[in-house]
Amino acid sequence: MIDGSWTSTAQFSGYRWVWLDRLGKVQLMGTRNHIRRESALHSEMEALRWAMESMLQHSTCQSFGIDYKDLIAMIYELHAWPSFATELERMETLKICFPDFKITHIPRAQNQISDFLPRTARSFHRILYFIGCYIPVWLPRSPQI
Repeated sequence: MIDGSWTSTAQFSGYRWVWLDRLGKVQLMGTRNHIRRESALHSEMEALRWAMESMLQHSTCQSFGIDYKDLIAMIYELHAWPSFATELERMETLKICFPDFKITHIPRAQNQISDFLPRTARSFHRILYFIGCYIPVWLPRSPQI
């Protein structure tokens, strides 16, 4: 499960992925921020790229869920988005590494664990990069997590 967070006024964009096993138990998660991207779509794409790179290093995950339908359309209709050609070329290169790559839409209401932390990462006033099996105590938590 993947999410990005972006606002036009924030210094950073925030990214988050959560690797869940078949029973829905968290196996690994990552959250980070980066200097604000051009748009919300750019931030979602960056979150997906980082999740794919992380899964290649840490798991055998082949299926990704995201709540941003435009990004899913971009992945399957590359030529319909010429202004994103460079970013989509990077995604295509990554997709080749996944023999059974799938990306599906997850409604935001079902993506709460991935929704809260990118907003938190975006609001940090310094660079944040975390990968681990649990949410560290120094990172603020959502009431639902």
